[in-house]
Amino acid sequence: MNRRTMMKSATGLVVAASLQPPALADGPRDYSGKTPVRYPDPDIVVLDKRFAKIKIGNTPIQRLATGMLWAEGPAWNSVGKYLVWSDIPNDRQMRWLDEDGHVSTMRKPAGNSNGNTFDFEGRQISFEHGNRRVVRYEHSGKVTVLADKFQGKRFNAPNDGAAHPDGSLWFTDPGYGSLMHYEGNKGELEIDEAVYRIDKSGKITKLIGRDEMFKPNGLCFSPDYKKVYVADTGASHYEKAPKNILVFDLTDNGTKVGKGKEFISMEIDMKGEKKAGFADGIRCDTEGNVWVGAGWVGDGYDGVHVIASDGTRIGGIMLPEICSNVCFGGAKRNRLFMTASQSLYAVYVEAQGAGVA
Repeated sequence: MNRRTMMKSATGLVVAASLQPPALADGPRDYSGKTPVRYPDPDIVVLDKRFAKIKIGNTPIQRLATGMLWAEGPAWNSVGKYLVWSDIPNDRQMRWLDEDGHVSTMRKPAGNSNGNTFDFEGRQISFEHGNRRVVRYEHSGKVTVLADKFQGKRFNAPNDGAAHPDGSLWFTDPGYGSLMHYEGNKGELEIDEAVYRIDKSGKITKLIGRDEMFKPNGLCFSPDYKKVYVADTGASHYEKAPKNILVFDLTDNGTKVGKGKEFISMEIDMKGEKKAGFADGIRCDTEGNVWVGAGWVGDGYDGVHVIASDGTRIGGIMLPEICSNVCFGGAKRNRLFMTASQSLYAVYVEAQGAGVA
């Protein structure tokens, strides 16, 4: 199955390989830029008319950089006009400059950082696997440790998170960086995998635990900050864990959450065969659509799944690599950046990112 044959769930629309130009479907795509793709880009797949308004007909998916081992955690800095992301196994943070596409190592060592974001004061936040902590890079260059323990025990390996306008920071702690030496330092998980909130005073509160999720991974807020979406990748280690994204209503003036419910299952029907991969990093646009880095199935699945606020899968961006995470950036915040295995990709869309990073 070619990646251009992505399908929706059994109740949705189907985009079949026969609808695509045969010449494009027969061979691998050239991402070097030497062989431009014919517009409209066949790897930007419309499953619902709502995504037809988001897809731009005369723009391509571009590979901006390659050579990483596992690229993760893209975050856009609007002031510096650059994208920062992590190359976890190589223990470095990379930077792509908007002005000329220059790529360089921004920070090494980087604590085997996974996710990155910026707070409402423009300071970079990183979630470090290797050091089992959440850090903030101050404007002075100083590194402030925001969280490294909960109730006297070390975090497992903070993974991803997002800033809230009330000054708090929410993050997930599934523990992947402590399960092997490749992405951190192998060690025991000392606490259950969970979602946490750090308030302005530094107080840490556990919000979502094992009673709701197995391994909370990607996290993002709705545009109005009334909901939080969290991807569960627990099926990587727990047999009974679902492959889905949950949504929680924020309560108590945004300091707590209500009971979660399934926002979407990652299972789709691919030519009569149901397959489910993982939802990893997630981000919302200003209209409430959730953009999901997805993978571990193969062609026709791996890339970005776009989910409307009502839980309908409306489109997809098919990539030749597993997509770990996404963020919006660029001068108008209408360029989607995608970290995918060994590479960094980008595509312009008629949507704008919500939040600050």
